[in-house]
Amino acid sequence: VQLVESGGGLVQPGGSLRLSCAASGFTFSSYDMSWYRQVPGKERELVAIITSGRGSTNYLVSVKGRFTISRDYAKKTVSLQMNSLKPEDTGVYYCNAKNWRVGVNYWGQGTQVTVSS
Repeated sequence: VQLVESGGGLVQPGGSLRLSCAASGFTFSSYDMSWYRQVPGKERELVAIITSGRGSTNYLVSVKGRFTISRDYAKKTVSLQMNSLKPEDTGVYYCNAKNWRVGVNYWGQGTQVTVSS
């Protein structure tokens, strides 16, 4: 099983970044896919989730209207488009795959996002 994130980096406030996560080694279509972020000294928090099947989405309140999560079943990827970035969006962003029925949970290695002038 692999979840490989890419697309992180340094961006100025108000800028945009697009994170991608390439999945392999499991049945991608059966898993809810999420992005979490973590800053030092704080717990990892759920930023956005897109469910399997119907593809319903939900977002952390502070990113609603600025971030968009999407998934491509053919390419087995999940993306997070982040616009109007703020310094408080800084953190390590992790891709997560979860299958509630079988109780399985996979994590990527994380990608750093830094929003700073």
